[in-house]
Amino acid sequence: MQSLLKSIALYLALVATFACGAAATAQAPEALNGRVVLVLPFDNHSGNASLNWIGDSFPDTLNKRLNSAGFLTISHDDRQFAYEHLGLPADFRPTRATTIRIAEQVDANYVIIGSYSVQPGPAGGVAKDTANSRIMVQARVLSVDALRLSAVLEDSAELMRLFDAENAIAWKIAAKIDPHFSGSEQTFLAAPGAVPLPAFEDYIRGINAATSEERLKRLQDAVALVPNYAAALLELGKEQYAQRNFDGAAATLAKVPRTDALALEANFYLGLANFNSANYAGAQTAFAFVAGRLPLPEVVNDEGVALSRQGKDGAELFRKASEADPSDEDYHYNLAIALYRRGDTAGALREVETALHLKATDNEAIQLRAQLQQAAPGTRLAQSADSGFSPLERVRRSYSETGFRQAAFLLDQMNAARLAMLPPEKRAAEYTQMGREYLSEGLLPEAETQFQDALEASPNSADAHAGMAQLREASGDAAKARDEAKTSLIMKPNVAALLVLARLDLAEKQPGASAEEVSSALKLEPANAAAIALKLVLQEHGQTVP
Repeated sequence: MQSLLKSIALYLALVATFACGAAATAQAPEALNGRVVLVLPFDNHSGNASLNWIGDSFPDTLNKRLNSAGFLTISHDDRQFAYEHLGLPADFRPTRATTIRIAEQVDANYVIIGSYSVQPGPAGGVAKDTANSRIMVQARVLSVDALRLSAVLEDSAELMRLFDAENAIAWKIAAKIDPHFSGSEQTFLAAPGAVPLPAFEDYIRGINAATSEERLKRLQDAVALVPNYAAALLELGKEQYAQRNFDGAAATLAKVPRTDALALEANFYLGLANFNSANYAGAQTAFAFVAGRLPLPEVVNDEGVALSRQGKDGAELFRKASEADPSDEDYHYNLAIALYRRGDTAGALREVETALHLKATDNEAIQLRAQLQQAAPGTRLAQSADSGFSPLERVRRSYSETGFRQAAFLLDQMNAARLAMLPPEKRAAEYTQMGREYLSEGLLPEAETQFQDALEASPNSADAHAGMAQLREASGDAAKARDEAKTSLIMKPNVAALLVLARLDLAEKQPGASAEEVSSALKLEPANAAAIALKLVLQEHGQTVP
């Protein structure tokens, strides 16, 4: 990751205001130490070449789960870059020595390697009896720093439940790398993203396809099978964008929910697709959404360009981008144009001189400087004489998945440093709120981490125990959900815990107990929508709610 240090520096410069002073800022780069993981495709030991795609699926799933557990994983693109840099083919299966070389190339602390085999069903092979075939998975963790290979980690599942087997292995890997990792296996198994095996196969084959035609067809097939498949929608939209089908790309990318973890990348490309279709208002909206979550300079810049194309003033956005990354000539060039439009010819000239200091061969900047030098003070760009040169702000068209994930990772670490300085009760309240937000988005492992941090800060937090109860309920662990809800109610009567118990009792065919809990919840919050809805459900089943 050649751009790692630059990404850290740029991001910290832009979001330092969200951290708690210089101490938190200084800790953020150190948070990356020992947390960078490279997952390699698993080897196919089934003897069936038609199942090779499964090996390519492990990095995709394991990366998602390990990211949710607080690790920074190496993206598919960065892995391919390392292969190319080392002169290795894309389908190369490395030896241990080569694995270490690849890990060093991408600055990984750990490498995950593994293999799988498939036991055919009784009806005559995997192809004929997929439903009864079983996959056996083995994985090992290579510590690059210690040059030590872990013992084998194993799991298995029906082939149709491949996603469960991968999530289970991911949980074991997280626990092996970090002995203090406290996430539950059940939460990993309940994590979102599971789709029917045929759609998952089309998606994996699509993102690893050798040609754009096959890539497009496979991803379209995946979306046809599962229309709300966020990962497939993102990749399909990116492929449509690459093939210059901008309207199609915009329509596809707009279907990725903004609550999904992939929404940032989807909206960056949505912004570009809209921009290329001259839908500048739509582009600005998409870029603003991304910048609101991760204000990286390239995103802030693009928001400014989209604003400028609508005849509005983007100078402040360009100023933010150039302050975040003073070494990028494009941001200074864009700011120069925006200031020129304002009539600030002196300021515009300073910015274009800065751009030329960074890149003396920039012909457009040279022409802009010449035009500014001839312009009278206060002249606006639109009022300047026609010289045959009409400068336009430059948009950034490349999305760095690694850069964005590094930024998100660092923001989490910086926020943790800020929270560590709060009183325990306040810290627990903030962690609980973040946990609820993750839970509302279906991000169960991320929510679990927040609730655990809340309880570590304040073990007697009724709200944190209630949040954990909701999480356990969502992950299908009814017994632990009930325990957490009861613990929460001992500390403080609250609607969230009461409704967890009410739903559990209704599922266990105890409508009387459920009705009592709903009644208690409505006494606390008469207008609570969830309690009212549950009351109606009980009444439909003939149960009176006191």
